[in-house]
Amino acid sequence: MAAGGTVTDRRRPKAALFMVGCLAAGLFPHWLPSALRLVPALSLAVLLGAYSVRTVILQAFREPLVAPGTGGDTDPLPSVDVVVAARDEQAVIVRLVERLLALRYPSERLSLWIIDDGSEDSTGPLLDELVQRHSQLRVIHRTRDAGGGKSGALNTVLVQLQGRWMLVLDADADLQPEALERAVRHAEAGAFGAVQLRKAVVNGDHNLLTRAQAMEMALDAVIQGGRLAHGGVAELRGNGQLLRREAVIGSGGFNEATVTDDLDLSFRLLIHGHAIGLLWDPPVQEEAVLTLSALWRQRQRWAEGGLQRFLDYTPDFFSDRVSGSQRLDLLCFFLLQYVLPVMAVADLLGALLTLTSPTIWPFSIVAFGLSGLSILAGCRRQAEGPPLPAITPFSLALGIAYLGHWFVVIPWTGLRMALLPKRLVWAKTLHLGDPQTVPPG
Repeated sequence: MAAGGTVTDRRRPKAALFMVGCLAAGLFPHWLPSALRLVPALSLAVLLGAYSVRTVILQAFREPLVAPGTGGDTDPLPSVDVVVAARDEQAVIVRLVERLLALRYPSERLSLWIIDDGSEDSTGPLLDELVQRHSQLRVIHRTRDAGGGKSGALNTVLVQLQGRWMLVLDADADLQPEALERAVRHAEAGAFGAVQLRKAVVNGDHNLLTRAQAMEMALDAVIQGGRLAHGGVAELRGNGQLLRREAVIGSGGFNEATVTDDLDLSFRLLIHGHAIGLLWDPPVQEEAVLTLSALWRQRQRWAEGGLQRFLDYTPDFFSDRVSGSQRLDLLCFFLLQYVLPVMAVADLLGALLTLTSPTIWPFSIVAFGLSGLSILAGCRRQAEGPPLPAITPFSLALGIAYLGHWFVVIPWTGLRMALLPKRLVWAKTLHLGDPQTVPPG
């Protein structure tokens, strides 16, 4: 668990190098002879088009991985700790405890832990009342300035856990009563270090923004499943991650010098040889954010944490601890998710400076085409939990257009990481409890 200041200081020059490299790659073709200007983008389009067909498209319309139902296996279930780090969650904390108590799992093998991470609302007192009534519930209070963000909260409880598995949830999470048993049996059978449940948006019908996020979560699960099926890498998503406790401890615990504990842990589990599995069903249900301002804050954090892991662990990707297929998968994902948006901005700048046509469009077509096919495949699958959005020409166009926000978020976040010192804070997402309630302002 690295010290925040030292790590973040080392990231700034790496982030600056990343931005300079992407900007140069986007600008350079505009100074090539006209016959050669599309060659770089076409080369990337061919590479990533082949990756997309092999990794995603050929897998997208196959049956997703679903955990078997309960009752078919008589082997004893291992002990599990359900862990939630909560800050200012008075709107949902009572409902959360009720949902956790409804899980069908042997009570002697299940412990429920909630870390009140310096809440300034009524979360702490509500938890103190609940712990008096429910013997399975254990509450830890941290001060607001304890440090380490969500990772610090999870590390606080990690040293006290005894279970073989720990299920990490967000405060707005909801699970089917049998979901924990199904996920645990799948994880045990597959000898995984971790298993991520598909994230399903519970308020997808609230407005166009939440509908687009519901499509994005389906897209993400389809792409992750395709990556994993061809020897690539699956990643944790924070909410609904089932972790083998010894694998987490052996990988160094939760990194307190990152803003996304899940993405960082994904890479360290990979480096330490622990496979991550993925389940389409059962899902974990959660709230989508309702406003553009909330989406902007959330996606900046996701983008920063996503880029941080590549800056921190690049040397490890070239070690013998990562296979060739995993390395290729990570490279292609990095190009699509992080390099393309910055190159696209540089390409537009180059077009304005040289009065030439944009050159990056073949690369962009591959990215948006991959996204559209993944949305189509994901939303047409059978799925437990909240209904997935119905796919019409309008909704598909909405989902694809919505993903364009990454072409703003990634360049902005990369620039900020390169120029400004990072202050590690927990920029949590507001959970409302009632998905029909719009936050003030």
